[in-house]
Amino acid sequence: METEGRIVLTGPVEITRDAATLALYTTDASNYRHVPLGVVRPRDAEELIEALAHCRDQGLPVIARGGGTSVAGNSCGPGVIVDTSRYFAGVRALDPGRRLARVAPGTVLDDLQALAAPHGLRFGPDPSTHSRCTIGGMIGNNACGSHSVAWGRTVDVVRELDVLLYDGTRMTVGATAPSEVDRRSALPGSEGRIYRGLKALVDENLALLRTELSTWPRRVSGYGLEHLLPENGFDVAKALVGSEGTCVTVLEATVSLAELPKHKALAVLGFPSDIAAADAVMDILPWSPLTVEGVDAELVALLPGHRRVGLPDGGAWLFVEMAGDEPGEAERRAADLARKLAGRLTGQVVLTDPAAQKRLWRIREEGAGLATRLADGSEAWPGWEDAAVPPENLGAYLRDFKALMAEHGRQSVVYGHYGEGCLHMRLDFDLLSEPGIARFRTFLEQSADLVAAHGGSLSGEHGDGQARSELLPRMYSPEVIGLFERFKTLFDPDGRMNPGILVNARPVDADLRVRSAAMPTFLGFPEDHGRFDEAMRRCVGVGKCRNTGSSGVMCPSYRVTREEKDSTRGRAHLLAEMINGELITDGWRSEEVRDALDLCLSCKGCLSDCPVDVDMATYKAEFQYQHYRGRIRPASHYSMGWLPMWLRLAGRMPRVANAVTKVLSKPLKRLGGIAAERDLPTFAEPFTRRRRDLKRWATGERRVVLWPDSFNNHFTPDVLDAAAEVLTAAGYEVVIPDRPVCCGLTWVSTGQLGMARRVLRNTLDVLKPYLDAGYEVAGLEPSCTALFRGDLKALLPDDPTAELLTARTKTFAELLTGTEFADLDIDTLTQVHCHQHAVLGFAADEKVMAAAGIRNTTMDSGCCGLAGNFGFEDGHYDVSVACAEDRMLPAVRAASPGTVVVSDGFSCRTQLEQLEGRRAVHLAELLRQALRTVER
Repeated sequence: METEGRIVLTGPVEITRDAATLALYTTDASNYRHVPLGVVRPRDAEELIEALAHCRDQGLPVIARGGGTSVAGNSCGPGVIVDTSRYFAGVRALDPGRRLARVAPGTVLDDLQALAAPHGLRFGPDPSTHSRCTIGGMIGNNACGSHSVAWGRTVDVVRELDVLLYDGTRMTVGATAPSEVDRRSALPGSEGRIYRGLKALVDENLALLRTELSTWPRRVSGYGLEHLLPENGFDVAKALVGSEGTCVTVLEATVSLAELPKHKALAVLGFPSDIAAADAVMDILPWSPLTVEGVDAELVALLPGHRRVGLPDGGAWLFVEMAGDEPGEAERRAADLARKLAGRLTGQVVLTDPAAQKRLWRIREEGAGLATRLADGSEAWPGWEDAAVPPENLGAYLRDFKALMAEHGRQSVVYGHYGEGCLHMRLDFDLLSEPGIARFRTFLEQSADLVAAHGGSLSGEHGDGQARSELLPRMYSPEVIGLFERFKTLFDPDGRMNPGILVNARPVDADLRVRSAAMPTFLGFPEDHGRFDEAMRRCVGVGKCRNTGSSGVMCPSYRVTREEKDSTRGRAHLLAEMINGELITDGWRSEEVRDALDLCLSCKGCLSDCPVDVDMATYKAEFQYQHYRGRIRPASHYSMGWLPMWLRLAGRMPRVANAVTKVLSKPLKRLGGIAAERDLPTFAEPFTRRRRDLKRWATGERRVVLWPDSFNNHFTPDVLDAAAEVLTAAGYEVVIPDRPVCCGLTWVSTGQLGMARRVLRNTLDVLKPYLDAGYEVAGLEPSCTALFRGDLKALLPDDPTAELLTARTKTFAELLTGTEFADLDIDTLTQVHCHQHAVLGFAADEKVMAAAGIRNTTMDSGCCGLAGNFGFEDGHYDVSVACAEDRMLPAVRAASPGTVVVSDGFSCRTQLEQLEGRRAVHLAELLRQALRTVER
């Protein structure tokens, strides 16, 4: 049955074809873009089989997709996308004794690791996208990762595959004894034809397969036909690993697991340059390391300063991980290696603390995202992303490649798997002009010739995709290319499986997704040269926002719904397609984009957690401004967007306001677009009215304006009272503005940017005399403080007073660093506000709490789920609660009854009280106790 935007098959499975869904799947993490013919998200093998049968009936090509993080254009194309990551996932069986696991193709790698770890096991290959890549995608690309020097590639751990051919044939393949090859060759239908064809291919080309398809581990380009050789067990499963969905669709995989090392130590070795590091690899490999990973100084320069802590001196670094069976053995081995190489090192450090190791590994893991913007702000792209050469040739290859880059005027960071000769690079190609694209093609052709001359592979782990398939004849002889075509045809005679990849290749310079289209905006986008399209190009699809297992804030709504449209990447793709104009045709008026942004909490988690600082909260504000210009807005934009004005009115008679809201709660919520499940906060007498004595001019040396944010001022004024008391005790002369002020946050979060700018200009007029006189500004509400430190420059670019306010705004804890307090001797659990996590940081708070004798545990809690107006808006309650239940509420429930819960964010405190009945305190209230302890 066909309905608008979808084809419903005989069951719950459907092929979706609406513009929004197609827009989400036009690209992966590559340079390429294709409008798919439809998208299917099967729940199990039966639904996938049914969907493929429909495609076969219609003659539609099929493109298999896992996590969609392929950088070579392997998982986007002009066909029906089969996305297994949403439903068709899970570990079907785990056999610790035999060290085997049986998994569905959409299983995220980290989910398998979590189940294997209690048994002392792990899946060996571990690409940096381990938190969101799927086993099916790893099989498609023959993924490797940091530990491949010890535990091999995906092909090395695949034991058996349950696969589906385009013609509907289902087969189980693996290593095949000669008698079994003969038996299967005699079968009727496609299975017999395939085995007869594979046997003939091998028998007729033994010498060619043995000489040209080397056993060097990182030869990932092309098909793995060497696995069909008799000495390799005629392993059809391994031959299909790395076939990038061009031959079969994987329904299930049986894989082997490695034993976790009992003890590990990480040697971080500094070298003068990346070439010097490359030259040292062959002296490291005899030590049997678990990893030999490298990063260069240019990559490290892209990190925020606080995340570079722990690296020794150097222009490049190798991360060499050692294993040991006995305590201290791994550390000794790492230290011995460092001493052996001492004459070549600029510095070294050996780490055994897992937390310290994790901090440094993050540098390496985020390379793919960090490298998309170089230190000078220029955009960098994949294209020559992961070529590999035998490790003994790495130094020579890198010298020659850098000479080639210089000849073309290109630059790149260098990082990757030095131990196996595989380097990752993103270069500052010009993909926006025809001459630039022509130079891009020439560079790729010359690079392919160079890597072939060094005995290497165009791809070392990411597959060929559209980025390298056309270049394969520069690496292989015509005879081998002919065998590749023959192999593909055996499985897919009609060429319907991921066409244009590996054989009959699409050009490397066709179908590029990079677009330049100027769109006038309200906000300045200073980090992107004032261009919205350049801001959208920040998202290259690495998909860290799809992480649902580890730390960080991004992306709370995706963690709840697991829908691509609710990920930061999905929203960025829709905005990019809006700019493109082919699928999303109504620009800023797009309902598809509006709906995708609806569940964005504007938490700004992506600003810090995304390696390339995608700031979806700001993009949402700009979109809402443009979308609703001259139109009636949602009711919540008038109720909560204009909240500071309503609070100012209520503040004149708070008791009357509370009585009215109590009696008229239901109609007021209905009228204001507020969720019926929410309790309306209680108004208090404003702090600015109670403390008129602070509206004065300070005379001391340490002068501070206490920012009376709307939330604390009108709902929890005791927080401001406590802050004034603590800051005064710390030696500050505290004042408050002599006229009403507001940061404009609620207007920004609802896209009412014109009003936000007017409010801010008024605020700057009020604050200017204080700023000119050298006052600091103390922020208590993280969202307001973060706006001054972040978004203010986009709202009021090139305004000197705004720049001064940004520089002078400090968090409460930052102003108190170094202050002595009484020892409170209490345990606390802190929920960090999302905007503080993203913009302000929490290090100062932890130092101040430690100074006051507070034993604090900072929750890895993500977003509280309320997020200002989001959790109060009608239709968002369930998602808001689910976000809180993701991590924050379980952590609070697990805390002992005597533990004090701390949160500076009004939203976080409100969510905790309304959902859990637990009152959280602001840091200012906690530190006031320390003062009063001294007084007593």
